[in-house]
Amino acid sequence: MPHRRSSDPLPKKIFDFEVIDRIGEGARSYIYAVSDPKTKQLYALKHVKRVTEKDDRFIEQVITEFEVGQKVQHANIRRLLELKTSRNLLLKINEIGLLMELFDGHPLEDSVPRSLAKLIQIFIETGKAIEAMHAAGYVHCDLKPINILVGSNGQVKVIDLGQAAPIGTEKTRIQGTPDYIAPEQVKCRPVTIRTDIYNLGATMYWALTGKKIPTLYTVRKAAKGHGPSFLLDDQVAAPRELIPTVPELLSVLVMECVRSDPRKRPGDMTEVIRRLETIQHTIQRDKKSGSVA
Repeated sequence: MPHRRSSDPLPKKIFDFEVIDRIGEGARSYIYAVSDPKTKQLYALKHVKRVTEKDDRFIEQVITEFEVGQKVQHANIRRLLELKTSRNLLLKINEIGLLMELFDGHPLEDSVPRSLAKLIQIFIETGKAIEAMHAAGYVHCDLKPINILVGSNGQVKVIDLGQAAPIGTEKTRIQGTPDYIAPEQVKCRPVTIRTDIYNLGATMYWALTGKKIPTLYTVRKAAKGHGPSFLLDDQVAAPRELIPTVPELLSVLVMECVRSDPRKRPGDMTEVIRRLETIQHTIQRDKKSGSVA
């Protein structure tokens, strides 16, 4: 039985919630806007049905997302409210739903602000969300533009904690998104707070230049499995080389974040945020003095 696609009919109810619309779609999941018929409160609901054994991994990711979300609560992370499951006669989960805050926003991937100041603010708020995860002992492991929601008022929500793991976890298989994945993730080495710093750096690189930075995964794939075991950082063009209007300090920070060697990246997300705030203040100061258009 094939997995349902977005063209499939909209269900009327899921776990007693009335379905309003389908608002998102993952590899094996759908996200719906739903309403509680008793309170009329609106929510988002991530829903996965077990069609084949391949779906078990995605069900586990939903469980992980909920568990991490209960331990990490921050204004810039979408609130995860309740986990719903149904089981078969063998007590195996055959359907799972994650009730979440319904946030009116769009992924950064769909619309990058033209204003550099607004874009840097998005980077800062994203960094604060990840900083909170690190303080709770977790690495997000899949930070990328589609997992950063931006509201009409500029508020940011980081989403999709399904691949999150305790700091120091050594995963048994490659997990992450090819264009944003850190070298240590490709090599299945322990993930650390600097893994998220790389993921954020790759996200900032794309948002500033419109180009995706070469990662160890994409370079190896292009070489059909015979690619290098490491990247030469100095062969990657810095954002300012591609877009001259990118401030030098910002370009330098981004390139430090995506260093192949985790030890050469900024020490923690707090440092990244501090440097972004310094850059933001410089832009605002120059704008007031008339140095920036």
